[in-house]
Amino acid sequence: MGSLKFQLAQMGFNQTRQVRKPQLSALKITCGLRNGPRGPLWRSRILSTEAIQTVQSLKLAKSPAKLEEVFNTRLSRLLKADLLDTFNELRRQNELDLALKVFGFLRKEVWYEPNLSLFSDMILMFGKNKQIRMVEGIFSELIKEGLKPDTRVYTELIGAYFKVEMIEKAMETYELMKASGCVPDRLTFAILLRSLEKGGKEELAATVKEDCTEYLDYPKKFLLEVARTYPNRRSLNLV
Repeated sequence: MGSLKFQLAQMGFNQTRQVRKPQLSALKITCGLRNGPRGPLWRSRILSTEAIQTVQSLKLAKSPAKLEEVFNTRLSRLLKADLLDTFNELRRQNELDLALKVFGFLRKEVWYEPNLSLFSDMILMFGKNKQIRMVEGIFSELIKEGLKPDTRVYTELIGAYFKVEMIEKAMETYELMKASGCVPDRLTFAILLRSLEKGGKEELAATVKEDCTEYLDYPKKFLLEVARTYPNRRSLNLV
């Protein structure tokens, strides 16, 4: 599979559309992240009629020509908030190809600025679907845009590697995360411990447990909570 940049170029459209002025007041959307908190990008909102209709039209477009028509006649006319809502709704519905196309489209908008949350959302989506090459391509694009990965980006990347049982790469990413100055959070450790115990990597799990005492407040309480959540993981308790 080629790079993400190549794929986005392959799926790009030569739209002729009016340049809209950036919206001065951004609306935050809080997108779902497994069972942990995450920094919101824009304020939560109900999808507008325009966004709903655009999502439906994109899903009904069964040919490249029809899809290009939807991009030109609907997507290009959306306001910033509605375009972001469309992108997030496609992700929520696990429409991988359409979400990727819209992701490439919004990155060309005049108001767009490199944003970690958008890239994290994409890594999460493709990671859940075990498309690790796409995950790595998106991570590379993130770096190319001058962004510095944060705790959530690294956590999503670690989770993606565990999804495809690439334990060594997951642990390399964990070490890179710590070396970069990012602090692992409760979600990071929950994913690590759950996955390592599931894979029978008791020694690695023990090392991660030691890190819990360094990075987390009340590590014993946290490990007990993880053990209750995953009762078959008997070695998660601190002794």
